[in-house]
Amino acid sequence: MMSFNLNEAALLLIALVIGWLLGLMMSGRGKYRQLWRDEQIAHRHAIKDRDARIEASNSRIAELERQSAGPIGPGTATAVAGAVHGRDDLSRISGISQAQEVALNEAGYHRYGQIAALNAEQEATLEARLGLKPGTIGHENWRQQADDLAHGKKRGLFG
Repeated sequence: MMSFNLNEAALLLIALVIGWLLGLMMSGRGKYRQLWRDEQIAHRHAIKDRDARIEASNSRIAELERQSAGPIGPGTATAVAGAVHGRDDLSRISGISQAQEVALNEAGYHRYGQIAALNAEQEATLEARLGLKPGTIGHENWRQQADDLAHGKKRGLFG
């Protein structure tokens, strides 16, 4: 008969428990294995849905780019929005940045004619609102530029 001392019995018991656990993990009947498979399937479906949405978005972007009349770049959205809402692109006036154009629009100035018709008091108010040095509007000749743009005399930077 075989006799085991306490250490050998403990090692044998540990080996049996490890083998039993490995057997449970390897069997196809384990509930955790099924949950893992379900999660894999759900993940694959999510990836396919994401890829389909990205492809649809890319095709829509390509379609819109084909339909657009001109280049898309900085200032284009401002110009398009201005045309739709009855506003002129005030950033075409030399010295007016796009941020200043937004501030001008917030102050109620949307057309070249409004800039061309500014008086000295309105100039001073706008200079303060835009954080410009006093006399900047007159020095950069905004009123004349706005008048030229309003009457089609000035086409832009390269016109």
